[in-house]
Amino acid sequence: MTHEVRIDPLDRSTTCPAGQSILESCLRDDIWLPHSCTQGTCGSCKVKVLSGEVDHRESSEYTLTPEERESGIALGCQATPMSGLVLEPVEQVDPDDGVPRHPLRDHTGTVVVLDDIARDVRRLVVELDEPMAFNPGQYTEIRVPGTDVARQYSMANPPSETSRLEFHVRRTPGGIATDGWMFASLAVGERVEFKGPLGDFGMPVAQEEPAILIAGGTGLAPLKSIVRHALAHDLAPELHLYHGGRSRQDLYDVEFFEDLAREHPNFGYRPCLSEEDWEGATGLVTDVVLADFQSCRGLSAYLCGPPGMVEAGVKALKRRRMAPRKIHREEFLDASHAAR
Repeated sequence: MTHEVRIDPLDRSTTCPAGQSILESCLRDDIWLPHSCTQGTCGSCKVKVLSGEVDHRESSEYTLTPEERESGIALGCQATPMSGLVLEPVEQVDPDDGVPRHPLRDHTGTVVVLDDIARDVRRLVVELDEPMAFNPGQYTEIRVPGTDVARQYSMANPPSETSRLEFHVRRTPGGIATDGWMFASLAVGERVEFKGPLGDFGMPVAQEEPAILIAGGTGLAPLKSIVRHALAHDLAPELHLYHGGRSRQDLYDVEFFEDLAREHPNFGYRPCLSEEDWEGATGLVTDVVLADFQSCRGLSAYLCGPPGMVEAGVKALKRRRMAPRKIHREEFLDASHAAR
């Protein structure tokens, strides 16, 4: 059984198959709706049901309150239609914002690189059977063979490389995707399946203000994509990249970014260690940013990593008077939250 879903302000419709979320159906039909995590935790994909009924499925009361349900709000990434629907996104959608939009598709590819690059971190590179267009900062959902599990991983390569995708994978102890597969049996030459692109984090178009980019752990992946794309297309007057880890064992791609900084005078790279003394910056990465910038007024920021680091970064930047609307964030949750 299928149901027609119409997005009222966009005057677009999609036919949603049984069991498929409203968000996925729209994205596969090239109808853009705001979204980030697609796991029901961020709430950025909320829609207002103007007519019809939905099954909220596993929508949590933390993200979607009982009061919101009563008022007709649903999570697009969780809800499925029980009848024909007319919806409008809660977050405003501007079809003329200049941001490229890419339809969600299923993809297959072959593993061509699988290297250990830091403590409990592997670089996974997949050669695609067919190209996938995406924006810097977006991610895919990679399926774990023999299960109904999929995990999210951001592309670390720029959008100019549509046929060869790079991912940075952190091992989660006991994780189905990592301990059970990517760090156990996955090998070069094997086939992988995934869907993408997903998410709205990133710097897809030019901006006037300099940008501070703060990464914790493998949160470096989407920022690497953003930096390479922004430098290639002159998207920002200055880029300041910070990467935080506990010790030197947690850092990777250091030489790559040092070379990039030498090639581009408007790009700065600052790795930071919180639990080891060395010749570089020491302390929490957010504290290093605070020390380097006495004011962040007129700047923008892109933060990616564990929730605690992202929250600390947001607070630090606001203390330095950065406008909240200029702070862009992507949280990497562990497997217990059905994330990367």
